[in-house]
Amino acid sequence: MFYNHQISFLILFITFFSLNKGFSQRSPEQEKIISVERIWDRAGHNAFTDLVYFNDIFYCVFREATTHKPSQNVNHIVNGTIRMIASIDGQNWKSVAHLYQKDTDLRDPKLSVTPDNQLMLLMGTSIYEGTELKSTQGKVCFFNAEHNEFTQLQNISIDQIIRTGKDWLWNITWHNETAYGVVYQISKNKLNAWSIHLVKSRDGIQYEYVTSLEVSTSPNEADVKFLSDGKMVIIVRGAKGAIGVSSAPYKKWDWNPLPVKLGGPELLVLNNDHLICATREYNPGNANRTILAKVSLSGDFKKILTLPSSGDTSYAGMLIKNGILYVSYYSSHEGQTSIYTANSEKGVGKSSIYLAKIWADRLK
Repeated sequence: MFYNHQISFLILFITFFSLNKGFSQRSPEQEKIISVERIWDRAGHNAFTDLVYFNDIFYCVFREATTHKPSQNVNHIVNGTIRMIASIDGQNWKSVAHLYQKDTDLRDPKLSVTPDNQLMLLMGTSIYEGTELKSTQGKVCFFNAEHNEFTQLQNISIDQIIRTGKDWLWNITWHNETAYGVVYQISKNKLNAWSIHLVKSRDGIQYEYVTSLEVSTSPNEADVKFLSDGKMVIIVRGAKGAIGVSSAPYKKWDWNPLPVKLGGPELLVLNNDHLICATREYNPGNANRTILAKVSLSGDFKKILTLPSSGDTSYAGMLIKNGILYVSYYSSHEGQTSIYTANSEKGVGKSSIYLAKIWADRLK
């Protein structure tokens, strides 16, 4: 059954009537928000979310662990696992899958729907000796909704042209039956220099090199999206963020710097090709926030919404359904990192997984 109104799933749903009734007391920023709901907090550290609507069901994935990174516990490393929860209505959630691999840290799960209508899960896996990272490997599996289970994890293959053994394919987007994503790594040719490369795949498993991306600010996590005319847009985390655009075959890029540092950037393309970015806002004293911002291809960045959050936070998933923007993210503003959806209340306490519901038309 789907759980309803249990402690682990702090559900707050505000009807259209009651929301309108309270508009006079709400700031313009708050008026965009319908609700924020804490939907998971069962592990010590719940983080790095993604969100998809597939076959009439919401699915949210995230990493469960004891800490932000694998921790040394006496004689062994405590690694992360991947949890997926599901909801029919976006309010009541249940766990449908839990993935783990012996002696391996699982991290950064990303959901996508393949051209043949399969729900695919991409993640990074890491092997540690003590607290030293020895190797990384991207893996994928596919979800069987009838039996609520994933297929066996299998390694993705990165083109040998760029392969280093510490390659991280952080996210992908399907376009015209092809998956595109950005691999980040320590450069093979420059000591301690980050490099990123655009790759593509027809099956989500074998990834072919497309081009290297010339971003100079220690680039790493990147999200790929497409405009209505087929142009590709990439937003990149680094010492400062960057945004780039390219036309097919996506080998020549125009890049512009962003005025802020990003954390776990997720990009959403609205119907008018306007761009919304969910990211971590870095503030002094660990007063970080998860925010939504309008971004442009020329590098403009304007914050439009701050979600209830603080400290260890961000790594959002976003989708629009029936005019409502759903945002999954995590935050430690309640003490323990948890998974959240959004409302306008400012909280204190443990970090959890949250889901925010936002009026999409008010973001344009």
